[in-house]
Amino acid sequence: MSAQLFLADLERKPEVLHRLADSIAAGAFAWPVDPSPATVTMIGMGSSLYAAQVVARRLRAGGVIAVAESGSAEIAFPSAEHDLVVGISAGGTSIETNRLFAASAAGRRVALTNVAASAITSNATAVIEMLAEPELGGVACRSYVHTLVALLALEREMLGDESELAGTVRRAAAATQALLDGRDDWLQPTTDLLAGPDGTWTLAPLERQSSAMQSALMLREGPRRAAVGCETGDWSHVDVYLTKTLDYRALVFTGSRWDDQAVDWLTRRGSTFVAVGGELAGAARSVRYPGDDDPVVALLTETTVAELVAATLWARSADR
Repeated sequence: MSAQLFLADLERKPEVLHRLADSIAAGAFAWPVDPSPATVTMIGMGSSLYAAQVVARRLRAGGVIAVAESGSAEIAFPSAEHDLVVGISAGGTSIETNRLFAASAAGRRVALTNVAASAITSNATAVIEMLAEPELGGVACRSYVHTLVALLALEREMLGDESELAGTVRRAAAATQALLDGRDDWLQPTTDLLAGPDGTWTLAPLERQSSAMQSALMLREGPRRAAVGCETGDWSHVDVYLTKTLDYRALVFTGSRWDDQAVDWLTRRGSTFVAVGGELAGAARSVRYPGDDDPVVALLTETTVAELVAATLWARSADR
């Protein structure tokens, strides 16, 4: 793992996303969903599971029986001949995911991976490649976003959604490029605000909960800092208590119905927080980007803020 190479991976996000959009327009991410499966089970660990949880919820909202299972589960959601099971592993070597995926009885077992012919593909009836290209920094950053895009393609196929996914990916690429191009203005002050002595907390709407979880993971994985992710509404029930005793620093991905409730607690307790994708009263800073009013563009873009903060803190720690 390397801070310098991680940053290089992040800087290539827009380029690789534009290439992904071209591939989607040419027919990539064609899922075997004809006839429509009775149930959909997505299996993964870490970033893969975070992405799966978001899209499983979107599928359920559309009337599909869909679940996201941790690869470490002893027993997965039952599957049979007419069901679809998706095993998700960027490197294809997750032993937990591979074990549960191999045990599936589904007639359609699709491996979603960034490495062709990796171990997970040996138990698959079909393989879909993430097309995220090698991540030389050793951290799943592009592959996380490409996992989301691939699963959003599955959602569109199952729900008959004809909206153009390639266009959305291009908008996310442009938004990511804007964050990279404008980082001289926002990155250092945002990093200083979030790098508290007790850690960093990340909040996101339930529909984009993966953004909070992935962002906290990036802060733990690279710079090895304490960080915890939470859904914004639930935050007021499970995390708010720490604002009373710690130097609480939060990154808030805006757009939840419950933003005001969280902000009220954060402000009353004198906590420091940065808003991403919108304006929040009392925020020490707001980070905006083109298209941040589109929930899907936000889902594919906003973690770049935390990733760049993580890369900055990682580089600082490497210099000491």
